[in-house]
Amino acid sequence: MPLIRPSQDEDIRAITVIYAHHVLHGTGSFETEAPSIADMTARRADVLSKGLPYLVVEQDREIIGFAYGNWFKPRPAYRYSVEDSIYLAANLHRKGLGRALLAELLARCETAGMRKVMAIVGDSANAGSVGVHRSVGFTPVGTIAACGWKLGAWRDIVIMQKTIGAGDTLPPLELPTA
Repeated sequence: MPLIRPSQDEDIRAITVIYAHHVLHGTGSFETEAPSIADMTARRADVLSKGLPYLVVEQDREIIGFAYGNWFKPRPAYRYSVEDSIYLAANLHRKGLGRALLAELLARCETAGMRKVMAIVGDSANAGSVGVHRSVGFTPVGTIAACGWKLGAWRDIVIMQKTIGAGDTLPPLELPTA
């Protein structure tokens, strides 16, 4: 049975390997060069420094996926809005792991005081990512056509959103720290 838990320092190597596969072979990320372990360590530290969740899914003591929320934009007015990122090992799609991981990420983002979660899905043909986001209540906002060049073709991005917690019905109680 898979375990979803907060990431730990020792998970970063597996996280880096999973992400590198998606960077080099997929269109879910618009990066074109796989980041180093040091890069991924710094990115994780940035997320955690904001009090935001960085999760892994573990099965048989092996990290098989990760997800995190990071501020949608760095300007202070956006501090209650996050963009989610979710990646699974290449051979583990369509088994319900992504949905479970994303649902847990949303719950933890809400606990952290977030009100809006955005998904910026790389490639409108990425039916798996669009589908997993729809399955937990994200709605489409729009598509930006042909805005990225990757793997020899122009790629769209699909923008989706989900309101969590009190959304815009109440002002925030506390300011998340930077």
